[in-house]
Amino acid sequence: MNPLMDVSALEARLAAGRRTVLLDVRWALGDPHGHEHYLREHLPGAVFVDLAADLADPAVPERGRHPLPAPDRFQEAARRWGIGNGDVVVAYDDSANMASARVWWMLRNAGFATVYLLDGGLAAWRAAGLPLASGAVDPVPGDVELGDARMPVIDAGAAAGWPRQGTLLDARAGERYRGEVEPVDPRAGHIPGAVSAPTAGNVDGEGRFLPPAQLRRRFGELGVQAGRPVAVYCGSGVTAAHEVAALEIAGFAAALYPGSFSEWSNRPELPVATGPGPGGTASPAGNFPGGKGSVAL
Repeated sequence: MNPLMDVSALEARLAAGRRTVLLDVRWALGDPHGHEHYLREHLPGAVFVDLAADLADPAVPERGRHPLPAPDRFQEAARRWGIGNGDVVVAYDDSANMASARVWWMLRNAGFATVYLLDGGLAAWRAAGLPLASGAVDPVPGDVELGDARMPVIDAGAAAGWPRQGTLLDARAGERYRGEVEPVDPRAGHIPGAVSAPTAGNVDGEGRFLPPAQLRRRFGELGVQAGRPVAVYCGSGVTAAHEVAALEIAGFAAALYPGSFSEWSNRPELPVATGPGPGGTASPAGNFPGGKGSVAL
């Protein structure tokens, strides 16, 4: 299923009065002002989704910086956004869907099929000269019934052995993968055997996803191939969802490691590798070079 809806298709839906729930997931690492950005301008009718409050439980070292919330809590949030059974949901942000992919993945994981990412996000809507609104939107509560565990996931144990049976992609920026810098997590580097695949490589200069053929070529060069399992992690399971969406566009079904590196790097028994290659230079378990010492948002 194509996870994308372009601006022209969304504009046509709204102009025709077709039931559409718009979710604005304005969030970026290091920027705590997502709600303020939303209040200043957003798509008409869009509801603000607070990633830290609605799409994650509080950070704990053993689960990472953005643990997935309990299914009943997520259903409560989805109803608060006005989602009903049978609705079409379109999510977006102002960062090439790096944040909104989280709610896309979570709704898909909950069994809600008709959820899409607005390709290019707010920037594409703005570039098309379409109207924007300001202020908060308070929707009529919905009655959606959500499930759980509909998308493939892995845990730390599976991630440790994954490179022996498949391809494990690290969706963070290359300098974090290599261990040159680590702004938030206890140790710098990557899961041994993981391949660097920054999410920035999934989109063009305007923040739109690359065409399927280009994405297939990109992931093929990283070792992804039909019949070989693929899994993705990032810092805290947020932008890894973007990579899952890109892989789906390319024709590959990928598993997500929700705890990601923020969980992995907090577990002293797990080794961390540094350097440009999958193996890199492994730090022994229990060693925390350059570490922050605690989990941080």
